[in-house]
Amino acid sequence: MGSLKRWEQVLERWQDGLIARVFHSEPVEILDRLRGECDNHAVVCSESRVVVPNAYEIELASGVHKELARHTRQLGQVLMDTLARHGEMNGYEWAGPLTVRVTTAAHLPNGRYRVSSRPMPHVRADAFPSASE
Repeated sequence: MGSLKRWEQVLERWQDGLIARVFHSEPVEILDRLRGECDNHAVVCSESRVVVPNAYEIELASGVHKELARHTRQLGQVLMDTLARHGEMNGYEWAGPLTVRVTTAAHLPNGRYRVSSRPMPHVRADAFPSASE
């Protein structure tokens, strides 16, 4: 089990390094905002069931997005893997298939990026089985 934990830590360092090379600034801040977005929108349905949004969007300033245009798909996958691990560690249940999309935005409040989330439109609250079923 110890070797599995070490392998997981190596993988996390590799992903964090990739994000740092691509973003060139504040990769940890963006990852923290993504995790925070997930945590802040968690809905406790029962003692053993916490549902979180499954569609996340990271909007980047136009200049930053231009620099990343070649890597946005790979970056989205790395961010999604990081978020999936975060959800698994916290016992979260996604409201549907997990997606992380990296897009561009003309005007951002901090001039760098914005993170938002929402459940997929086709997922209804009553689509989840109740605890008694």
